[in-house]
Amino acid sequence: MSLSKEDVLSAIDGGKSEGGPSGRHWILDPIDGTKGFIRGDQYAVALGLLDEGKVVLGVLGCPNLPLKSTNKNNSSSFGDRIGSLFFATIGCGAQVEALEGSEPQKISVCSTNNPVDASFFESFEASHSKRDLTSSIAEKLGVRAPPVRMDSQAKYGALARGDGAIFLRIPHKSYIETVWDHAAGSIIVTEAGGMVKDAAGNDLDFCKGRYLDRDRGIIATNKHLMPLVLKAVQEAMKEEQ
Repeated sequence: MSLSKEDVLSAIDGGKSEGGPSGRHWILDPIDGTKGFIRGDQYAVALGLLDEGKVVLGVLGCPNLPLKSTNKNNSSSFGDRIGSLFFATIGCGAQVEALEGSEPQKISVCSTNNPVDASFFESFEASHSKRDLTSSIAEKLGVRAPPVRMDSQAKYGALARGDGAIFLRIPHKSYIETVWDHAAGSIIVTEAGGMVKDAAGNDLDFCKGRYLDRDRGIIATNKHLMPLVLKAVQEAMKEEQ
């Protein structure tokens, strides 16, 4: 079967859904972390499924992310292979396998309950997040390790398997988050036992269409640290005003 140019364009135009609270919508970011992709660094192919306003499935293909986790609780036989495929379905946990195919292995977030022992991820691009504010938050928490800066939702995958304990993203006021930057990654983290909230402590709201325009700030961590991180975030944001 051959496809004409018009057939291809028609198929592309089929992806014009605005999302919203009803029905099913696929959320695709074919190159999440464009600048990382250009640099030959971290990027991801991110796919999520929204069902009646709730993310129920997520897949992250991270071609440049090593398979081996630094979390001892997520030990594997992957060795030094590069290329990770994370996936999760609501209620079924999160797993990872080699991008070229392997036996899937279940993953879980870091279990630390002491922020002093925590490491955290933030966006590589300074324009995406207020680094001075995240530094203040880390100081309030007593975090000693320097931030790990990474492009794309590969951060969510790394967090889900326990490579770090906290992901902070507090954007500038002019920056509006999009659903395709967080849908797939957020369910992978929550199915790995973590939590993903906005700076007010609410779940991310994927019901409003293409943008998370009412959610200021993204916080992902484990259930032990979330109350502490939220408190530090809210204190730092109040001091900034």
